[in-house]
Amino acid sequence: MSNKWIRNGDKVAVITGNEKGQVGKVLGRKGNRIVVEGLNIRKKHVKPKQRMQPGIVEMEGSMDISNVSLCSEEGKPLKLKVKFSKDGGKQLVYNEAGKEVLYREVKKKKD
Repeated sequence: MSNKWIRNGDKVAVITGNEKGQVGKVLGRKGNRIVVEGLNIRKKHVKPKQRMQPGIVEMEGSMDISNVSLCSEEGKPLKLKVKFSKDGGKQLVYNEAGKEVLYREVKKKKD
């Protein structure tokens, strides 16, 4: 099951696996896999080509989207809810100290 609210540029916290507790920014997403900046580092051996230097390159590997959760600026994982605004758009909100805080507006679908 994928989390459809996670997209490029969001800050996420890893909730399970080897990188548990670490926070990073989403660099890319394809289906149920995401790449998070600075996490799940893998080494790749590169052959010499015209445009690249040969050697061992470190790069971020993808991880399953179920292993991460959206988080606040402090790195605390959030539980988001969907609310409808007065103009008919969707808003993602979370509770903080008994108050609802707006996380992000979601684009309305064009009819």
